[in-house]
Amino acid sequence: MKYLILVPDGSADWPNEDAGEKTPMEAAHMPHINGLAERGEVGMVKTIPDGIAPGSDAANLAVMGYDPRTDLTGRSPLEAVSMGVELADTDVAFRVNLVTLKGGADADYDDLHIVDHSAGDITSDEAKTLIEYIDEKLGSGNPENGGRVTFYPGFSYRHALVISEGARIASGIGDVSGEAAGYALTPPHDVLEQRIGEHMPKGKGSDFLYRFMKESYELLKDHPINTDRARRGLNVANSLWIWGQGKRPALESFRSKFGIDGSVISAVDLIKGIGICAGLDSVHVEGATGTLDTNFSGKANKAIEAFESGKDFVYVHVEAPDECSHQGDRAGKIRALELIDSEVLEPILSYLEGSGEDYRILVVPDHRTPLSIRTHSDEPVPFVIFDSRSEKPNDASRVFSERSGEKGRQFASGRELATWFFRYDIKI
Repeated sequence: MKYLILVPDGSADWPNEDAGEKTPMEAAHMPHINGLAERGEVGMVKTIPDGIAPGSDAANLAVMGYDPRTDLTGRSPLEAVSMGVELADTDVAFRVNLVTLKGGADADYDDLHIVDHSAGDITSDEAKTLIEYIDEKLGSGNPENGGRVTFYPGFSYRHALVISEGARIASGIGDVSGEAAGYALTPPHDVLEQRIGEHMPKGKGSDFLYRFMKESYELLKDHPINTDRARRGLNVANSLWIWGQGKRPALESFRSKFGIDGSVISAVDLIKGIGICAGLDSVHVEGATGTLDTNFSGKANKAIEAFESGKDFVYVHVEAPDECSHQGDRAGKIRALELIDSEVLEPILSYLEGSGEDYRILVVPDHRTPLSIRTHSDEPVPFVIFDSRSEKPNDASRVFSERSGEKGRQFASGRELATWFFRYDIKI
């Protein structure tokens, strides 16, 4: 049996009055996903437990069959693992976004507004130069930090900060390992167009994070890379935004949970890190960007290669619908879903159909990212499961959408859905 989980990140949404009450999933032309739904099963799953923030970390852990309430130790540690950062038990990792802040020419830092959480989807090469400059000035190159602070470049706008344990140092950093769990840090995509002073780091011992963010603005606003981006009409990366703190995770291996080996395919360090921590292979796809210009067909080709190499399971994550949602781009979100259907699922489905093996496919968003709020929400999301052994009669009313899912099987958690999906003794 071969297993495919396809995650169109953030694709679930709310009905839109201006679009005839249709969600992007209802508006998108997805003949291959809806073909699976017609012959398979649709339903809803609550991937975000009550009391847990609706982040991609919690949601993807849930889709993979883990319990975010016990298995989630923070977002950034998972990303750091994907970057190859070795974390000690007492290290604390933070997610660092390069963001675009705007305001009046003489505005104080706190009075600026965050207008783009991704700095115009800055290139990784540009971002690497900026993060290395920040590390030289604020991190490992700054003697006041006593060797405890390091900024690590990642992919596009997504990077990491690691604080090592040690005595209080000249720059005011104290017991981060003991205090970080109490920090109140806000994801930047949750506060778009808002005054940033209302959303600065809070909690005992977190003052140094505010200082890093404020000093980064002074360092970055006139950096040559940003001067060049402004000249080209692109959003500049003029500040750090620090959030998503946590310590090194310890996940039960995927083989131990479900008895199979597999691969993870994603452009996003968070998803790669979850896979690595679960003992899955992380597969690199040239040209995978996490945006609408990602290499959709390259992801399909790598998934097929993984199956051909003997892997039982492939987890294909596509970030583009989520990024379009954060940008408020409805047309882009619909286009992303259609490309996932035609350039990702169709080739993999064709391969599986011709392989001669039984297979099972799950298509499910990790969470909703409604266009109207441009951030994540915690309502249940629809899913489609198809089993090649299925004897269910075709039903054209079953489609991959929120309203269709509400009529089907309901799962209270991602762990329940994953257990149902990976069971060997059932036919769906």
